[in-house]
Amino acid sequence: MIKILAIGNSFSQDATTYLYDIAKAAGRDCKIVNLYIGGCSLETHWNNIITNAALYEYELNGSFSGRMISIKDALLEEEWDYITLQQVSGNSGILTTYFPYITQISEYVKQYAPMAEQLLHQTWAYEVDSLHPDFAKYDGDQEKMYRAIEDTYQILSKQLYLRIIPCGKVIQSLRSSSPFDYPNGGVSMCRDGFHMNLIYGRYALAATWFVFLFRQSILDNSFLPSAIDGDPIQRDMINLIKETVMQING
Repeated sequence: MIKILAIGNSFSQDATTYLYDIAKAAGRDCKIVNLYIGGCSLETHWNNIITNAALYEYELNGSFSGRMISIKDALLEEEWDYITLQQVSGNSGILTTYFPYITQISEYVKQYAPMAEQLLHQTWAYEVDSLHPDFAKYDGDQEKMYRAIEDTYQILSKQLYLRIIPCGKVIQSLRSSSPFDYPNGGVSMCRDGFHMNLIYGRYALAATWFVFLFRQSILDNSFLPSAIDGDPIQRDMINLIKETVMQING
């Protein structure tokens, strides 16, 4: 069994919602836990560690379990294979906001889960017309935000010796394809300007995590998200996501 713990927020919630289902369809046994506080920054994670605050919703295999937990208790619960770290989305492309917190959190994780590989969960740029107040930090420019995130994660990867789950890169690549070219009539990868589209965005993230963590192709995976609000799943768009994920993770 592969055991994955995400220390994140709503962006890791987006990434892990379908991950268990994709893994199950591939015949892979896994446990996926997301520690959820909406809009949680690295600074807040660190402050919660200091106080051992049980403020995190314990999301198990894509659903809220009803439990609340602290980071320490979550680290001690299992012998985790992977533990992911990330910054709150609005600060994700601003390197100075990561320190000293990501270093402190990483050392804390090593103390209580020394066998786990720590990974950086790369977040994504906002939609071009996003009304999120933090979009102003990037002059309301999606490409500028993406480049800032990409550059920041590359620096963090080299400084901390951590691999990157390339979610931001996958999402930005999909935005350049006709079906997801939102400014020209395509489907937005976001549902509200910053969180992922409940079908295609979340599927793209989970597929990225699956290929990266399980080292297995997604191309023949049979899992499909359920239709939402009566909209049928477009298999050609799912196939495009699969192909893009494999190209970037290859």
